Amino acid sequence: ISISFVSSGSSTGAAVNLPFTTVTDYANGVTSADQQMVVMSNKHFNVSVQTNAVNFTYTGPVSPAPAVQISNVLQMMVTANNTGGSLSYSTYSSISSGAGTIINYGSAGGNQTFSVKYKANPGFSLPGGTYTANVVYTATQL
Repeated sequence: ISISFVSSGSSTGAAVNLPFTTVTDYANGVTSADQQMVVMSNKHFNVSVQTNAVNFTYTGPVSPAPAVQISNVLQMMVTANNTGGSLSYSTYSSISSGAGTIINYGSAGGNQTFSVKYKANPGFSLPGGTYTANVVYTATQL
């Protein structure tokens, strides 16, 4: 079994930047472009998502760095599902440091694709700076 990003052809996707440039961005959140992944498996499979930490890594002028839980700010949804499996996260849902299944019982095959989109909605309470999180996708055979 393998899972990779279509854009890079590897297990590491490109960085997704969600810039906040207007007051409306802070009030309503910012969304990313679709990120497409492909699963190749000779058996049925599940795909899960999680972050590799509870809090964002912060770079900016504030010291000490604010502790901001990723699950309070970052959400994702599956925007396309061509895996043959049933779908979770069909609306924006929080991403946590514990695995959440997003594709259930995907079909075996060499080109099972799905796409995700991210949304960050921090509100107005966080100090300016760059907040970084790693999002990990895992495909597991059944």
